[in-house]
Amino acid sequence: MDKPNQMQWVSALSTRPSLESALREVVEQADRQLDGPADLALIFISSAFASEYSRLMPLLQELLPVPAILGCGGGGVIGTNRGGMTEEVEGAPAVSLSLARLPSVNVRTFHVSGEELPDLDSPPDTWVDLLGVPAEEEPQFIILADPFSAKINDLLQGLDYAYPGAPKVGGLAGGDGSRGAALFCDYQLYREGTVGVALSGNIVLETIVAQGCRPIGHPYRVTEGERNILLKLEEQTDDSGSRGIERSPLEALRELVQTLSEADRELAQHSLFVGLVSDEFKMTLEPGDFLIRNLLGVDPKVGAIAIGDRVRPGQRIQFHLRDARTSAEDLEVLLDRHQRAAEDRGTSSAGALMFSCLGRGEGLYGQSNFDSQLFGQYLKNIPLSGFFCNGEIGPVGGSTFLHGYTSVFGICRQNS
Repeated sequence: MDKPNQMQWVSALSTRPSLESALREVVEQADRQLDGPADLALIFISSAFASEYSRLMPLLQELLPVPAILGCGGGGVIGTNRGGMTEEVEGAPAVSLSLARLPSVNVRTFHVSGEELPDLDSPPDTWVDLLGVPAEEEPQFIILADPFSAKINDLLQGLDYAYPGAPKVGGLAGGDGSRGAALFCDYQLYREGTVGVALSGNIVLETIVAQGCRPIGHPYRVTEGERNILLKLEEQTDDSGSRGIERSPLEALRELVQTLSEADRELAQHSLFVGLVSDEFKMTLEPGDFLIRNLLGVDPKVGAIAIGDRVRPGQRIQFHLRDARTSAEDLEVLLDRHQRAAEDRGTSSAGALMFSCLGRGEGLYGQSNFDSQLFGQYLKNIPLSGFFCNGEIGPVGGSTFLHGYTSVFGICRQNS
């Protein structure tokens, strides 16, 4: 493949405490690595610079003329330092910049406010008109949103309806506390809504959604449920047959906890979750087959359990635990699976984005750069950038969801 037609991504990171110096460093570092002009810039800036967010775009415009730019503020940022190492910077001043040269790719940025969103019963064309991105182009999306004003669940549901099967990754931005999130799109600062970019043409956006949990016990089938309340469960055997024993969720959970090791029983006190099976037709369940949701509370009188999502009779669920070791093993399994698939296809990736929960990182693992270093062990020499989010956006079972405690990766390569 000749160079002019080759996709190229570069990533740069600066931890200089002066915003001007940090921007000059990342622009100079990224420019030096990129062969030719960039088609897209992605910038992530830590909340340590929150008081200076309004200065970012004017400064960047002087340093970096690029036709499309997307970014946001975050609790920490991820990028490639001068030594060529990927670094996760948490709780300190940092700016991460990625530049992408995307030949034969349509790049369309957008900003939408929560008030602009169509009703969920509107036809797909309404959503297409809102974004100005034709569905027949089969776009792939990077989405950054304000946690409070974006109506993000409605947006994701609408985009899945209008662009079914289209990969969508991203996260909820951080702000400065008083003025909302900081979202950047084409040299503009937005304090509300959602910014994003739709990429179509000679590009493939592949996704990894590492929710960091492991299942315990058997799956159960929901026999009675209302809104987000589990009322009755029926245990399933390993071959997904029914044992026919119906019990309250709390009773099922108590029985399950008795079978756990002492360490897992202790973990269940504070790190217990519920996994909703995303594909009802899949019999043998693996990592990535569950949508992990918080366990919100219990009603001891009736034995009901409330979770952080809607449930319906017939749905399968399984209790899960989360800890640092499980998070590491979960990500490793998914990275290994991705690497093997890429080798089988004979394809290589050009660049990647990482959207990681503020609850991961050093606070979870007790060491810095864990997820990004693990990514680098499996997908070598791929520029990686991103930020620590207040919620992560990524697909599970063909639909797009907002997650917590998750690392979502968007990995870009050429289609041919």
